[in-house]
Amino acid sequence: MPQKICQLCTVDFTLYHLLHPLMRAMRSQGHEVVGVCADGELIEPVRNDGFRVETMPLTRSANPARNWRAGLALRDFFRREKFDIVHIHEPLMPMFALTASRFSPSTTIGTFHAFNEGRGRGYMFWKKVLNRGAIRLNGRIAVSEPAKQFANRYFEGDYRVIPNGLDVERFSAPAPKPSILRDDAINLVFVGRVNEPRKGLRYALGAYSLLKWQYPKLRLVVVGAGVPDRESYRIMGERSLDDVIFTGPVTDEELPGYYQNADIFIAPNTGKESFGFIIIEAMSASTPIVASDIPGFASVMTDGREGLMVPPKDEAALAEAIERLIKNPGLRAQLAVDGRATVHQYRWTEVADSVLDYYDEVMEKQHVPPAKYQGW
Repeated sequence: MPQKICQLCTVDFTLYHLLHPLMRAMRSQGHEVVGVCADGELIEPVRNDGFRVETMPLTRSANPARNWRAGLALRDFFRREKFDIVHIHEPLMPMFALTASRFSPSTTIGTFHAFNEGRGRGYMFWKKVLNRGAIRLNGRIAVSEPAKQFANRYFEGDYRVIPNGLDVERFSAPAPKPSILRDDAINLVFVGRVNEPRKGLRYALGAYSLLKWQYPKLRLVVVGAGVPDRESYRIMGERSLDDVIFTGPVTDEELPGYYQNADIFIAPNTGKESFGFIIIEAMSASTPIVASDIPGFASVMTDGREGLMVPPKDEAALAEAIERLIKNPGLRAQLAVDGRATVHQYRWTEVADSVLDYYDEVMEKQHVPPAKYQGW
């Protein structure tokens, strides 16, 4: 039965990159989907695709006046629209979630995306408030087991794990080969923001330095925006790594070609990843993977099946795994095949089906009524 669904988030980046394809998959099944977000430049592409997107004074701030205005706007909006489902993304942004969830008269679902191995000070501050019913959710989704564990630490309850989706066809459809990737070389490709330490560029450089003299045809190609940090520059200087290729940022159209034409994809991230997007992108492109054994990556791949996993921050272990794949083309081919088989579950059509099934399951249960405020 067609439903009227509200997909609500604080930032336009989330709307464009995660909710837009989910909304499109739901629309293809006959549902009416409306996006709600704070204003931003990425809203227009979603509107241009035929979706209605409403802008609200949504905020992560604890400023009472700003949240009062957001509450009034959302209250009136929900009353007027009469949604079957209100789906809030990242409910642990407390003031935003307090406002949105408590004034939704509809079945209200929250999806928890964040993950942090450490302790979130802001979340700890709100823990008692959150668990005393300040946030009203009928159902809870986590995008991975690590995200579930992180959310449950602060907001205890039952969670359904439904992963984020990916445009698998975009990364699997043949793409032009970047001219910088050579046929006569072993192309080792890293994708990530170069200046963000948790992406692990320094460990990619360290592993490359341990292999390059033994394998003269090995090349490290770094794809991503930013300038290397001081530690990465130190490693390149001390180990004479003057042949590392930095492409800078590449377009969405160009990126699949780097994955597809890499001989080995490496993801030496150090942590704080709730979900392994780059791992799924590489699997979609049928590329063998060497990745850090961190929770966000382990939730989407298995060591020895879709790729090889190594301890994070261990350049020697990373180099050993890369060398194993260099020496064994048959293993590279098998990992690529297994990765392509695994990635099917992350297609947006599959993810949308799982989310819609969960909506139906939650709607059959007793609803938690919306909050009532005197004078509102």
